[in-house]
Amino acid sequence: MSSNTIDAATLKRIFLSGANNLSNNKEYINELNVFPVPDGDTGTNMTLTIMTAAAEVKSVKDVNIANLAKAISSGSLRGARGNSGVILSQLFRGFCKDIKDRDELYILDLANAFSRAVDTAYKAVMKPKEGTILTVARGIADKALECADKDMELLPFAEEVLSYGEKVLEKTPELLPVLKEAGVVDSGGQGLVEVLRGIVLALKGEDVVISDSVAEKTPKAKPAFREIDFSGSSNDNISTADIKFSYCTEFIIMLDKELSVEEVNQFKEYLLSIGDSLVCVADEELVKVHVHTNHPGLAFERALTYGALINMKIDNMKQEHNERISLADERNKAKLQDEEFKKIKVELAASKNDKESESNKAPEKVKKYGFVAVAVGDGMVDILKDMGMDHIISGGQTMNPSTDDILNAVADVNAENVFVFPNNKNIILAANQAASICKDKKVIIIPSTSIPQSISAMLAYNPEGEIDSNENDMKEALSTVKTGEVTYAVRDTSIDGVEIHNGDIMGIDDGGIKAVGKDINETTLLLIDKMVDEESGLITVYTGNDISEEDSDKLCGLLTEKYNDLEVEFHKGGQPIYYYLVSVE
Repeated sequence: MSSNTIDAATLKRIFLSGANNLSNNKEYINELNVFPVPDGDTGTNMTLTIMTAAAEVKSVKDVNIANLAKAISSGSLRGARGNSGVILSQLFRGFCKDIKDRDELYILDLANAFSRAVDTAYKAVMKPKEGTILTVARGIADKALECADKDMELLPFAEEVLSYGEKVLEKTPELLPVLKEAGVVDSGGQGLVEVLRGIVLALKGEDVVISDSVAEKTPKAKPAFREIDFSGSSNDNISTADIKFSYCTEFIIMLDKELSVEEVNQFKEYLLSIGDSLVCVADEELVKVHVHTNHPGLAFERALTYGALINMKIDNMKQEHNERISLADERNKAKLQDEEFKKIKVELAASKNDKESESNKAPEKVKKYGFVAVAVGDGMVDILKDMGMDHIISGGQTMNPSTDDILNAVADVNAENVFVFPNNKNIILAANQAASICKDKKVIIIPSTSIPQSISAMLAYNPEGEIDSNENDMKEALSTVKTGEVTYAVRDTSIDGVEIHNGDIMGIDDGGIKAVGKDINETTLLLIDKMVDEESGLITVYTGNDISEEDSDKLCGLLTEKYNDLEVEFHKGGQPIYYYLVSVE
C-alpha cells in the first residue's frame, strides 16, 4: 500500500482502532451530558452502536472494502441506540455507501465519502440542530474536501482533519447556549472526534485496543428520604459507597453453537473487565451469568453475540435501602445457582416439546393492529399491558434499546400493522430507523416521549378505525398530556440561570428543569404547581422503586388537599432513577 491510499486490511484495522478509542472514552463522554441527571448515556449509546459494527467487521472472512462497508453499515444500523447512536450509524451508512465499490481509497475518495456521510445524517434528523455532532461532522467533511485539493500524504491529511474537528467541537458551546451555560462541549461531537482520533492513531501505527485500565465511574449515590443504617455484623457493615459496581446482573444465553473453552474464558475476561463477583457456568446449550457491573447493557451486548438471552434480571444494589447489602452474600448466592441452571434446562427441554406440539396446531390469526412500547419498572409494564400493549421492550433512560431490539419486538407481534411507542425522546430516532428497515409489516411510530403520553394515546385508539385515523388520533392525544419527572442531580451546574448542586432534587417537565430543592415531596409539589393550569382536570403520579408507601401516601394527601377540585391518582410504577413520574391532563 502506498502512503496515500487505504486498502481493505488497513480500513478494517483503523475502524476497529476508532471503535476502541470511543469505547475507552465513553465514561468521559457520558459526563458531558448537559442536564445533571443520572442518565447521561451518549458515550454508552455511541459505544454500543459502533461495537455492534465492530463485531461484524471482525467476523468478515473475505476482507475487501465492499464486505467491510456492508458490515460497518448494517452493524451500526441495527445496533444503533439513542439519538447519538442513530446519527453515528447514519454517518457510517453514508460513508460506506460511497466507498463500497472501491478496491482502495484515495484521499479524494475519503473526502467525498465524508461529505456523503454528513448529507445522509442530516437527512435522518427531522430538525437538525447546530452545535451538535452534526456540526462537528460537517466541519470534518468540509476540511477533508479542502485538504483533498492539496498535495498531501494520508497521515498529514488525517491529522489536519482531526485537528479541525477538535476546533469545531470547541466552538459548539457558542452555537448552543445550553452547552455554554453548562460549561461543556457537545457529547456526541466529542464521541465522533474520539472515533477519528483512534483512526489517526492507527494510521501512525499506534492501534488503540480496549483498555482494562479505564476506571469505571461509579454513579453517585442518590439521596433518600432518610438516613440508611447499614450497621450490623462485621460482614454486613457495607455502605453504598463501598459498592464499586451498582447493578447485580443475571441472564442466560441460549447458545447458537457450543462455545469452546477459549471462547468461554474470553467472555469471562470481558465481563471481569466491566465488573466483578462473576459466576459464569456453561455447557453445550446454555451459559448462566451473574455479574456486578455499572453497565448491564454492555454485558447483554456481548452475550448477544453468542445467542439469544432469557431470564434477564437487573437489581440496583444501591437502591436496596431497607436491606443490609453484603457482597459476600451476593457471591455465595451466585455460586448456588447450579440447581436453577439445571431447572432451566429442564424447562427449556419441555418448552421445545411444547413448541413441537404447537407446530401441529393451526396458525394463530393475524391481527390488524399490534402495539409495542418501551418501558422499565414492573408497575409501568403491567399498566401498559393492561392498556393493550402486545410487547414491552425493557429500556428507557438508562438503557436505550437498539434498532434491532425494536425490530425483534415488532417481529414478535402477530399483526399486520404495529404501532410503536418509544416513550423517550432519545429512542425516537432508533424507532424511526427500525420502521424504515422493516419490510414484512407496516410499522407506525407514535413519537411518545413518556409513558403517560403512550397511555393517553392508547385511550384514543379505535379498534374499528382505519390506520391513518388511528395514527392521527393517537399522535394528537400526545399533546393533551403534560409530563414531569423527579430525580436527583449528579453534579454541580447551572441551567437556565438556576444553580444546581450535586445531590439536589430536580423536578423536570417537558420544557426543562422547573423545580430544585432538597426534599423529594416538596420538589414534586413545586413541579406539579408549575404544570397545573385552568384546563387541568387530572393529576396522575407513578411512584418509583425508591418511594415507600408511607412517603407516597404523604404526597397523595398533600396533592389532594391542595388540588381539591382536581382528580388525583397514584400508581406504583417501580421505575428506577426517577422518584416520581407525573402527568397532568
